[in-house]
Amino acid sequence: MKKTLATLVTVASALTMHAAFAQTPAGASAPAVSAASQAAGKARHEQRVEDRIKYLHTQLKITSAQESQWNRFAGVMRSNSETMGKLFEQRRANADISALDDMKQYAEITQAHADGTKKLVEAFDPLYNSFSPEQKKLADETFRRQPPDGRPQHRRSGKPAAPASDATVKP
Repeated sequence: MKKTLATLVTVASALTMHAAFAQTPAGASAPAVSAASQAAGKARHEQRVEDRIKYLHTQLKITSAQESQWNRFAGVMRSNSETMGKLFEQRRANADISALDDMKQYAEITQAHADGTKKLVEAFDPLYNSFSPEQKKLADETFRRQPPDGRPQHRRSGKPAAPASDATVKP
């Protein structure tokens, strides 16, 4: 169950984490990112979150009786995504900070991720408990085997997986 919920939180932050690790080192010159480019990246990220929410709603066969619990869960996903997006945007904006401040920022992001995961668990618990046995099986399989973006994951054969087409897209 913890693995399942961690996967859900990843929806909210996996794509933004790439941007944090791909920051230009202090002192290196990087092209300025335009406001339009930032807005487009934010819109793409929000769309990916909405796509994941729609995918899960369909995949889990959410019933009308479960809709209010689902909406709470989806709201937490959106809120977590917004929180993480803001934190990573602050991180990108502070490129010339000390190593200590960088670590403090990362600690803040890590704490927000943990807090968001806890909120997601709290929202998912009653929803999962309302599932039929079929829905529970679907949820268990979906979260165990699907990456955060909903694309099918190939069985591990010892070979490294090919990178996703949008793996380098920054939110």
